[in-house]
Amino acid sequence: MRRAVSGLNAWLLQRVTAVFMLFFIAFMLARFLFDRPRSYLAWRDWMLAPAVSIATAAFFAVLIVHAWVGLRDVVMDYVHPVAKRVSVLVLLGLGLLALGAWVIRILLLQGV
Repeated sequence: MRRAVSGLNAWLLQRVTAVFMLFFIAFMLARFLFDRPRSYLAWRDWMLAPAVSIATAAFFAVLIVHAWVGLRDVVMDYVHPVAKRVSVLVLLGLGLLALGAWVIRILLLQGV
């Protein structure tokens, strides 16, 4: 049986994902501040590099997990009727899955 991510585990997951996102954003800002691509093709070639593509995909995966844990906690704290809570969580989960699918589509079609 799988345990839900709650309590200390949810808190740790929020912190770890936040640190990863912070480092990724700092890396991207430094890259564009000190060595920005001069054209779309240069930017595209840089984004197609395996390390950058993997880091970008990981960033969005971590962002979605971070959003899920944070918003799930808010919903659990402030939406008290169980039926409404489940409905909101299902809609939230479907929305985050749709965003994840959209990001995957964008990243996969980038090389085409």
